[in-house]
Amino acid sequence: MTENYYRHHVFFCTHQRAEGEPSCQNHNAKSMHEYLRERIKELEIFGQGAVRANSTGCLGRCEQGPVIVVYPEGVWYNYKEKADIDEIISEHLQNGRVVERLKI
Repeated sequence: MTENYYRHHVFFCTHQRAEGEPSCQNHNAKSMHEYLRERIKELEIFGQGAVRANSTGCLGRCEQGPVIVVYPEGVWYNYKEKADIDEIISEHLQNGRVVERLKI
């Protein structure tokens, strides 16, 4: 078995659906994705052997949005504010503990 290129790979839905339909971008997903990227760079946990964060198109859970999924664990999260993103970074990405209160 080979080691993963990234310890954690975060997929951050930033999809925008038609007006009136639920979508992650209705919750400022693009700016929240940028916030997460900035924080992991500041914490020096960005890149090979650490964390990669990509924006994605629709992840198919629009009614539960905004959503991110963290691999290799396959843990899905919902977030409301930057404090939630900070908790995911601190608990899951840095310490390997799933944030149960944000898990969907």
